[in-house]
Order: sequence, then structure tokens, then C-alpha cells
Amino acid sequence: MNRHDNRHTPDLRVAVIGGGIGGLATAAFLHRAGIEATVYEQAPALTEVGAGLVVSPNAVRLLGSLGRLDRFRERAVPLRAGWEFRRWEDGRVLFSQDLGEECERRFGEQSYVAHRADLLDAVRSAVPEASLRLGLRLAGLHRLDEGVELTFTDGSREVADVVIGADGVHTTVGRFVAEAEAPRFSGMCAYRSLVPAESAPAFARRPVQTLWLGPDRHLVHYPISAGTQINIVAFGPAHDWTTESWSAEGRIEDLRAEFAGWSEGLTELLAVAERVGRWALLDRDPLPRWTNGPVALLGDAAHPMFPFFAQGAAQAMEDAAVLAGCLADQPEEPSAALRRYEDVRCPRATRVQLMSRGRAESNHLPDGPAQRARDASFANEDPLAHNGWIYGHDAELALREAPV
Repeated sequence: MNRHDNRHTPDLRVAVIGGGIGGLATAAFLHRAGIEATVYEQAPALTEVGAGLVVSPNAVRLLGSLGRLDRFRERAVPLRAGWEFRRWEDGRVLFSQDLGEECERRFGEQSYVAHRADLLDAVRSAVPEASLRLGLRLAGLHRLDEGVELTFTDGSREVADVVIGADGVHTTVGRFVAEAEAPRFSGMCAYRSLVPAESAPAFARRPVQTLWLGPDRHLVHYPISAGTQINIVAFGPAHDWTTESWSAEGRIEDLRAEFAGWSEGLTELLAVAERVGRWALLDRDPLPRWTNGPVALLGDAAHPMFPFFAQGAAQAMEDAAVLAGCLADQPEEPSAALRRYEDVRCPRATRVQLMSRGRAESNHLPDGPAQRARDASFANEDPLAHNGWIYGHDAELALREAPV
């Protein structure tokens, strides 16, 4: 049993703003620790857009800690291999990680790929239905002598002892925590599409996370939804595209044009894609701080990152586990608990954030000496050790070993 389960805690009231994976994971870990938490989500229903994600061992371990791993595995696809880098023009494999038995032996869990909605469902199942408040958009926060008053755009008000902003890169809570620059356009955009597995070429149906690397762009694909769909996500120049909503529709002919002349196999996969979403990628420098008294940021609100390390959801879940553990350790001093959360989490999440930004340049090198040096360097790496600092991290153990 986790040390935070069933311990006596004061009647802390925690308001979590945002019902995405990070917000729901925060509520789940808080409820497990016996702390009352309510999730306030502006959407009328908890849904995730049609997109896939990688769930690496550091996040899988936390699903197990919540007792939701079996539910997640019902639809998730265990990866046999990941980070299978292929050359854009001929599909030649440059690098690959064994993410099956060897990954489990080293890190205690396998890696999976899944539809975001399936991960969201697994985490949501650990949160009592009565703790979810939908259709409420936060308007502002006001510090009281004891606690924080939350006002919503419908005129309603709530009071909480602690407020957690899990409300994304355009965070409202963030205005009350740190002076942050507005997110800026990165000059890149992303396309996403789901293809029925029966329509896809055989190489795309393999339980493998494949990345095609080429000049100024790259494309990723892997099976999700119990292998019934192939998730495709591609990155390239934004041109004049500045819409950053995940729900924005793109044109399939634009996606195909971006990868015209690439390997015949990749062209075959894109030929069966019918609908595509498109959004501009935003960037933001690390924040000077994540907390201000009884208010804290988490996930993309604290450290938005490019998806090039496939760690956005995992880092939010690590945040959630540590934050809940800190409040359980110091329930009488929530502000001190939140400062400890920041101390434990900020160095690691910031490292992932900055390294994800740097991966964009490496993935998009034009053909030439730098590209050839990158490709040659792959041969000198132990594939699993390459990301061992990510996969092997145990967020709950890191907290137990951190000073109070």
C-alpha cells in the first residue's frame, strides 16, 4: 500500500482547474491520499480529440499505482519497438529501441501507445463522479484570509484551500502565479490523422512507434485502439497556419504535399488517410516559478513542451503524483507543500521541456554533413539507455527520497 493511502488528513479543499489527463490524475492521486479534490472543467463533457500518445514506463508505473493499469491495457497497444527512426527517402532504419521484454526487465514496465481518450478514461475511473464539475470556465482567483475564492464566468463562486492550475498552455490560473510571456508560435505545425488498420499497409500495423526523419519535417505513426486504428502525426513548417486548436480541420492534400517525394511506403500510408486535423505548435520558455502560496501550476500550464519526446502526458502524471504526495505529507501547511512539489518536479520537467525543444532541430536536419553525423551517431548508442533517464524515473520514489 502506498504510504499516502488512508492517512488522516485535515479537511483540505482542493480545486483542480482543467479536466485533462493532468487534472484528472491530480484529483485521482489526491483522493487516494484522502484529500477532497474537485475538478472544474470548462467543457460540457470530458472528451479527447482523435489523437494517439505514447505511454512510457514512468507513466505506466503511475497508472499501476492508481490501480487502473488493467483498464488501460484493455485498449492500449504494448510496443515491441519504439523510436524506430527511418530515413525519409528510402525508409532505411537508422535506430530502434526494444520496448518489449527488455524494456520491462530494465524499467519494470513496458511502453504502450494508446488513444488519448483511452488514457483519459482510465485516469477518470479513479476520480469519484461527484468530484467532477463540468461546463465551468474560471474567470479569476481572489486570495482570502483563509483560502482562495474562485469565480466562474457563469457568476458562480467557490472557495478552496488550494487551487491547482491544470488548464493548459493558455492557463488562466497562471496569471496568479508567475509573470510569464505569452505562448509564441514556433513556426511549426502538426497534422494528425487516424486510419483504419485494415486500410493501412502492413508495416504501419506493427506494434512499433515509427518516425520518418527528413529535411524540415518528420512523421510518426503507430497502432492504437486495440490495434484497430493507425495514429499518424506529422510535423513541418507552419507556413501561414496559426490556428493552434487541436480540433481544427486541415486539408489532406496539404499533408500529402508536405511529404511528396518521400519513401513509397510512407506515401502509401498517407494515400489511405481521409481526414486530417492541423494545429500550430506553440512554444514558451520555462516559468520562473510554478507556485504562489496555495496556488500551483501543473502539466502544460507549468511546462508546455513539444511532443518530440512523447512526454507531455507522462510529465503531467508525474506532477500529479508528487503534488498529491506533498500535500499528504504537509496537509497543515499547503503552501509549503506546494513549494516542495515545485522543488521536486521543476528540474526534471524543465529538462524534458528544453530537450523536447532541441529535438526539433535534430529531427529536421537537411541532408548534408550534420544529418550524416546524426545518423552515424545512432549506431554508437545503447538504444534503451538512450532514454533511461526518462523511463526509469519513479516519481513517487523521488518524492520519498526528497527532504520535507
